[in-house]
Amino acid sequence: MIDVNDKNKIIEMAQKGIFYGHKKTKTHPKIKKYLGGRRNEIELIEPEFTVSSLNDALSFLSGIVEKKGIVLWVGTQPAAKDVIKTIATELGHPYVNFRWLGGTLTNFPVIRKRVEYYEDLQNKQKSGELAKYTKKEQLKFTKEISKLSRNFEGLRALNRLPDAVFLIDGLIHHTAVREANRMRIPLVAIIDSDDNPELFQYPIFANDHAKTSISWIMNYFVEELKKLIKV
Repeated sequence: MIDVNDKNKIIEMAQKGIFYGHKKTKTHPKIKKYLGGRRNEIELIEPEFTVSSLNDALSFLSGIVEKKGIVLWVGTQPAAKDVIKTIATELGHPYVNFRWLGGTLTNFPVIRKRVEYYEDLQNKQKSGELAKYTKKEQLKFTKEISKLSRNFEGLRALNRLPDAVFLIDGLIHHTAVREANRMRIPLVAIIDSDDNPELFQYPIFANDHAKTSISWIMNYFVEELKKLIKV
């Protein structure tokens, strides 16, 4: 856990831009109480709220990981997609880093069938079973597998509805937020000054658009959670 009185840690987080939000014109009314001033017209998040929300989120996620539960990690923006894949892979969890497919949670059986179709097609290609088809047909299969991979590779580990959804930036993943809330699946999310914190059970008040901020936070989570699964 992070101690809010650890000045060196707070300075380190500040250097990574973790406390930066957006311009005042984009501020969501319900997040104002978590802000503590401005710099060059950019809203600043109060460090104490960032630290406490990080600790709360870690405690919640630790409980899921200890029980070998499933967290679905979501981050499709350029600054997040690589780190989302890395943390999910290291923990053996599913992820979405290309685009959120409508119905991933609310129509899970259909999504699961698509994942199984992708896996079957991929296995047939690896075993040489597709070699019986013409070159033109094999090329068609290869293109289809490549397309399916973008959407479903990260969902292979999602064999049931997740115990929680972790996402980076609630605003751009509004469909995922809506589906999780509809299915009553707890949401953990890195959000900053343009988001509504009331949509999330575990909001993390921090810069959700800068790569340095996202990487620092995600590295912190993966290092702490890996200790629980002894990888």
